[in-house]
Amino acid sequence: MRTALAYVAKFLLLMFAVSVVTFVLVGLSPIDPVQANVGQQALMSMSEAKRAQLASYWGTDLPIWERYLNWLASALQGDLGTSLRFNAPVTEVVAHRAANSLALLAVAWLISGVLGFVLGVIAGVKRGSIFDKIVKGYCYLLAATPTFWVGLLVLMVFAVSLHWFPIGFSAPIGVAAADVTIFQSIHHMVLPALTLSVVGVANIALHTREKTIDVLESDYMRFAQARGLSLWEAVRHHGLRNLLLPAMTLQFASISEIVGGSVLVEQVFSYPGLGQATITAGLGGDASLLVAIAILCAALVFLGNMIANILYGVVDPRIRRGADHA
Repeated sequence: MRTALAYVAKFLLLMFAVSVVTFVLVGLSPIDPVQANVGQQALMSMSEAKRAQLASYWGTDLPIWERYLNWLASALQGDLGTSLRFNAPVTEVVAHRAANSLALLAVAWLISGVLGFVLGVIAGVKRGSIFDKIVKGYCYLLAATPTFWVGLLVLMVFAVSLHWFPIGFSAPIGVAAADVTIFQSIHHMVLPALTLSVVGVANIALHTREKTIDVLESDYMRFAQARGLSLWEAVRHHGLRNLLLPAMTLQFASISEIVGGSVLVEQVFSYPGLGQATITAGLGGDASLLVAIAILCAALVFLGNMIANILYGVVDPRIRRGADHA
């Protein structure tokens, strides 16, 4: 009970801090929301009274602290405001974009985690082999490569040159949203998910490889092999649990990296998700939409860390007992 209350308190404090920081950053931005949303030429042709009316309508004529308090009072009642760029309630914009982004993030997160763990274990067991050198080279190369560059390369090869996949978007052009099939959605998701996956593999694979080497050199692994178990049998029966804990740590911590990488990937592939909406809102000074997206992303990261802590206790009961005594 005490642990649950602690998680709730941390979550609420995190949401409050994220909303404050986002509002302050938008307030310090040199972007004028009115000019960004109506255009400089249209703004110059407006009368002073019309400009003042638009500023009052969007609340940009108020101090940043007063705008935040007004937003907070509405948010506590379930109203996150209206998006200036999309001219729609923030909840509707976020819900529509999140449906695309969460599916993309989930696929990329699972693929990168499973592939990184498998490659890391095999490379660690076959340390010094050709396979190990290939995996290390692959990971070092991708760890030093910008995500957007990988996305552009994947786009040029598989979409422009080979024509295997569409160039962008989450659905075929000209097809109504109600008529888009699940296969068409998956077809459009493949390249963005592939980009996020191959980039996210590097850290997990390298860390798992090093941990595998440490486990293989441990006394209990030597004892298991001395009892007649083969190397792979010893790893399967005695090593995987010790390898799983650090891999889980990195996997859940990588949620923040995948969320951050999705902003660039969605821009490269014109994928209409939260990442693309974040850039649109930032360029337009859309504080309400930016705060909502930041809160959602922070909640995803917090949820991932919380699930990791819970799973630690399932995989290794000693951790759960230690937390209960603390």
